[in-house]
Formats: sequence, C-alpha cells, structure tokens
Amino acid sequence: MKEILERTSCRNFKDFPVSDEDTEKLLRAAMQAPSMGNQQPWDFLVITDKAKLEELAGIDTYAKFIAKTPEIIMILGDRNEMRFPETWMMDCSAAAQNMLIEANSLGLGAYWFGIVQSQERVDFVRKMFDLPESVIPFSLMGFGKMNRWTKPEDRFDAARIHSEKW
Repeated sequence: MKEILERTSCRNFKDFPVSDEDTEKLLRAAMQAPSMGNQQPWDFLVITDKAKLEELAGIDTYAKFIAKTPEIIMILGDRNEMRFPETWMMDCSAAAQNMLIEANSLGLGAYWFGIVQSQERVDFVRKMFDLPESVIPFSLMGFGKMNRWTKPEDRFDAARIHSEKW
C-alpha cells in the first residue's frame, strides 16, 4: 500500500537519465497488468532523445514540461492484438497504473499524459513516430528523478462509499 498511498504526479525532474534497469522494471510492471482475456493489446515506445522530447512537447500548449522529462514511455494500443477491442483502453490504463506504482517504488517521479482522448494529439504522435494505422497512441508516461517530493493528500472519502444500494 505504501507505493500507492505515497504516489504523486511529478512534472519537474533532475537532468539525470533513468537507468536501463529501471526502464526494464517499469516495462515489466506494465506488462504484468491484467487485460481482458489476457489479450495484452499494448506496445511500448521508449523515448529519451532530447530532440525528440522537445518536439514531442509541441503536442499541446500545456505539455512544455515534456521537453525536460528524462524518459517517456508511450503506451500504444495495437489493433492487431485486440480480441476484445472494447476493452483495450482499460487494459492500457492498468498497464499505466502499474508503471506509476513501480516508479514510486523505484524512487522515480512520474506523470501520465493522455493522448487518445484528442484526435489532434493522436495525429501529432502518429506523424512524428510514423505509426502504422493499426497502432493507436494511448498515453505518454514520463519518468525521472524528482527535483522534490511533495506528500500527496489523503483522497479517501467515506461519503463516496455506498453499501447494497445508492
């Protein structure tokens, strides 16, 4: 529970690369996520090149922090791997959450930046990385050493819990 309760979003990183070992741990955590019928409809694109990160920051006016992110792991949905196409976004969300929790356990800061909800963002990423039509960009997961950690608020709210009926 510690990793879940202490997880917080970070968009301000030290200029320090994520180790290959930590990147593999993040990807292993992602691929361990549950998926409908074990379809595992995901692929992952690791981006560390500073020029690409700067270009990727142009995806949205609110995405300038991407340029200063040491590592991005993009989660991609692969239509060719979807036996249950109606659930691929839930599967990729579980992979994203696993990466966020693993990042916290590794002492890394992390954020989740959605792509799939905006056709402009999808088109931007598809063109930038020459993605085939069968591959759908889902989200960007940013990782790095945090400049500073801030304790997250306790979000538990008993008023939102219902038992047996509304």
